[in-house]
Amino acid sequence: MSTRPMFTRAAIVLFGWLAAFTLGHAQAPASETFTEGKNYFLIEPAQPGTVDGKVEVVEIFSYACPACNAFQPTIKKLRAALPANAVMTYLPASFRPDEDWPVFQRAYYAAQALGIADKVHDALFDAVWKDDGTLRITDAKTHQPLKPMPSIEDVAKFFAGHGVSVDDAIGTANSFAVNAKMKRADALLKAYGVDSTPTLVVAGKYRVTARSAGDLDKLVPLVNYLVAKESAGH
Repeated sequence: MSTRPMFTRAAIVLFGWLAAFTLGHAQAPASETFTEGKNYFLIEPAQPGTVDGKVEVVEIFSYACPACNAFQPTIKKLRAALPANAVMTYLPASFRPDEDWPVFQRAYYAAQALGIADKVHDALFDAVWKDDGTLRITDAKTHQPLKPMPSIEDVAKFFAGHGVSVDDAIGTANSFAVNAKMKRADALLKAYGVDSTPTLVVAGKYRVTARSAGDLDKLVPLVNYLVAKESAGH
């Protein structure tokens, strides 16, 4: 186990920053303007950014990321506010092995392959971050890293509570298909220029964070602005 602090300074600051905002404020006015290089950043070269003809909005996250857990109410708000020509997808990051992120990246793609990703998405966050969660990475009382942290076998036991056998879950999690998706996810993270979570990517061209938006209330209007910008062919 690494002797580094459990969470990076950036993650702790972002976690506190997210928690400081309430989600009940009105959205930014329609006249709100956004600036390239300040509120959003171009991804060069652009990556594929459509799914079934719709503009893709990707959340880069990890179940083991505290800021991502705090960000989920905003993500739900965003998903509900997307126009009909946009769709939200998820890209699990793995760049913090000291915090068990590769295991949870594998867990996401295993759940996807097993057809239970939508059903277990919120439950996986709860399993990691609620005091009685079965997949916690820190002690609920001391908040110190657990040794060992959850394994994919532990995740498979968690999936068993959602209608999947442990053997099927383990076999799927270690399959060639899941390994290939993990490799592709890592390559996309580099192509997107993502080095922190949570981060949003719109249309494979624009990178956004809650901090770059300037305010949680501006995040939904910003993403929809970029969706409209892409739809207009700009």
